[in-house]
Amino acid sequence: MPFLRVGQIGYTNVLPVFHFFSHEAVELIPAVPSQLNEWLAQGRVDLGPVSSYAVALHPERYVVLSDLSVSSRGPVGSIFLVSTKPVPALNGSTVALTSSSATSVNLLKILFTRRFEIRPKYVTMDPDLDRMLAAADAALLIGDDALRVAMDPRGLTLIDLGEAWYEWTGLGMVFALWAVRNETAERDALLLQSVHLAFLRARDRGLRELSAVIESARRMCGGDPAFWRDYFGKLSYDFCGDLQAGLKRYCEEAAALGLLPSVPRVKVWGDP
Repeated sequence: MPFLRVGQIGYTNVLPVFHFFSHEAVELIPAVPSQLNEWLAQGRVDLGPVSSYAVALHPERYVVLSDLSVSSRGPVGSIFLVSTKPVPALNGSTVALTSSSATSVNLLKILFTRRFEIRPKYVTMDPDLDRMLAAADAALLIGDDALRVAMDPRGLTLIDLGEAWYEWTGLGMVFALWAVRNETAERDALLLQSVHLAFLRARDRGLRELSAVIESARRMCGGDPAFWRDYFGKLSYDFCGDLQAGLKRYCEEAAALGLLPSVPRVKVWGDP
């Protein structure tokens, strides 16, 4: 019987999609976003929620599942520039970038250059806030590392990158897409269709039965139910036209700065 190896990001932001997900022909393989990007490219997994930047960098390799993403239409709540200075004062300063991300790192570079018109120096580090701020004046954190800072900001300035993007462009920001290797989509189309539907049903149930998802998030990271209800309320898990427009704008800005070789055409597979 054929089966698919599906990458699973170990962050709370994907819990509404994964909490109720099950499929008899799927093996879930945990990874952080940057690791999952590499594994999908290498063929160690067949599909998973990878950085939208990774899809845009190699659009010829992948198709993305329709109506599935991790996005925000405004504040995202778990992607922060954590700074000891106001943003304008970071010009020429050192900013520590998390090694766990691709989409958010390039989003920050776009915002610095195009919206805030500053040019910091960058260093890439593991996501440890104390060590990052010992080496830099600001740090980019994503996922659960960022959520823990949101729970205890310690007097630091927190810039929500989803909010900063929305205020500048009026568009949503797509952080991750469920990408599938082309050969998988061609070889296992019927199985992929079944897995796709299982993800959509799991997402719909997760959003409908959010209390169960919140309890899982609290076991992972602490926090009270109100914090998590507010956080999950900020996130979008569809991939509708406005989010596709936001992804296109992100790719255009990245290409203009040389962060992408060109503006890609992202292929969408499988209408539900």
